[in-house]
Amino acid sequence: MSSRAKQLEPAVEQARQRSEDALAQLAAQQQALARAEHQLGELRRYRMEYAASADGVQSVTALLNRQQFVERIDRAIAQQEAEVARHGRQLAQVRNHWRQAHARESALDSVVAQHLEHERRAADRHEQAEIDERMQHRRPR
Repeated sequence: MSSRAKQLEPAVEQARQRSEDALAQLAAQQQALARAEHQLGELRRYRMEYAASADGVQSVTALLNRQQFVERIDRAIAQQEAEVARHGRQLAQVRNHWRQAHARESALDSVVAQHLEHERRAADRHEQAEIDERMQHRRPR
């Protein structure tokens, strides 16, 4: 590896590690959002089932209790919707962080590849010059 590429090696490794860490955070945030969405779906399903199971004739007390319970479920649904929205915002932030880290890693990889290609061309030119010089010494003058 060329000296320039060698000098960039710690930065490349650090960028790679940051990109991997950001990717792990992205996966964790996607899972958290999925769990929150699943819980919201369960709350909504439970509310629909509970509302559909209303008995025909009930006492006033039973109706009030049922209404209060449905209101509590509705509040829980609203809280869970807010939680889903919060997870969605966090996911967008984490995704943006990962994109930036990945772009930096890719840029550094590209710079290292350019240095390596430059080094390879220089070595090829040097080798060709040595071959040319040897060929000149072999020829009779």
